[in-house]
Amino acid sequence: MTEADRLHTSEDFDTILANLDEVLPTVGEDASLNEQRGDLAPRVVEALWSSGLFGVGVPRELGGLELCPRQVLEVVARLSYSDASTGWTFAALQMITGTTAAYLGPEAVRELFDTDSRRHALIAGQGTRMGRAVPVDGGYRVSGHWHFASGVSLATHVHSAALCEESGRAMVVTCPKDEVELIDNWDVLGLRATGSIDYTCSEVFVPETHVYDIATIGPRHGGAMYRLGLANMAGISHSGWALGVGRRLLDEMNGLAATKTGKPGATVDTSQFYAEYAQAESKLRAAHAWAREVWEDNEATLDGGVPLSTEQETFTRLMLNNTTWSVHEIGQTVHKWAATAAIRDGDLQRVLRDLYTGTQHITSSPAVLQNCGKWLAGLAPDTRWTFLDLEPVS
Repeated sequence: MTEADRLHTSEDFDTILANLDEVLPTVGEDASLNEQRGDLAPRVVEALWSSGLFGVGVPRELGGLELCPRQVLEVVARLSYSDASTGWTFAALQMITGTTAAYLGPEAVRELFDTDSRRHALIAGQGTRMGRAVPVDGGYRVSGHWHFASGVSLATHVHSAALCEESGRAMVVTCPKDEVELIDNWDVLGLRATGSIDYTCSEVFVPETHVYDIATIGPRHGGAMYRLGLANMAGISHSGWALGVGRRLLDEMNGLAATKTGKPGATVDTSQFYAEYAQAESKLRAAHAWAREVWEDNEATLDGGVPLSTEQETFTRLMLNNTTWSVHEIGQTVHKWAATAAIRDGDLQRVLRDLYTGTQHITSSPAVLQNCGKWLAGLAPDTRWTFLDLEPVS
């Protein structure tokens, strides 16, 4: 096994976190502006670029940082604490950009990442709903309608899931953003600044060089982390996002309690509040501990040169579900005890709306939880995970 096949854990992570700490005040200050705009404010985007953070998921051999899963989780959590929409947007862009760099071949990578500047391609898009791919000489003609292209206003390219009915091949295709039609329809409760709009295309030619199999765990660039595949790579970011939002909610409640305590009839001066706040704290710490435990185990397996087992993939998905819905419960606790402060315009209301929107992501859906339970109960023998479904081992 070569060094390139091993898991990369950045030795410069303290420096990366220091750069992140310089960005966070800007992210927090512009959170409300981001929401008003429907995407990230220019100085937030510039801060992310100048700090090098957009390289978090890009392979080192292509000039990126290639952080290990637990390091990515920490970065996403810190950004999401400052602003849930910024954390979500960043998580999507770095994951899609990084996996595109890892899974496409040299010709596409030269186009997208071989640049004299630090401004490599940024790639957004959606990989769960399938478009249609028709084979033609040199590639495919792709058509479809996709949802939830988080961060697409910042992107140079889009990646999209597509199915070739002729061959049965499920793939991810990458094309320049100006070849798709963007639909301004992101009118939602929360995560408004992510700009997660729909987009469509019709008969767009995508060369074979810009296509990879959707279930691949065989990177062409980068180390062991990219053997996780798309679903597990997304799971890292979504876990980090939930943990960051959960900590922000408890800190908001902590600050609010300080302003209420000692006043006549203050509910924060009751034994029930003390108990429920303590339970919320324990839920968050337990979720964080399990997330780190799962990813520590996964990292050791990847570094050993083997793929994750079905058991490990099951616990990875179950851990994300637990993290997401534990933080949802924390949000309900904070909403309850914040009382009317939770319904007024401000940081707390925005964070709660962002939370309730983020929990609806497909990776934490009931269907995934059901599949986890089915496997753990021994009722799905000889199966393995393909994205979010259990399929028989062929």
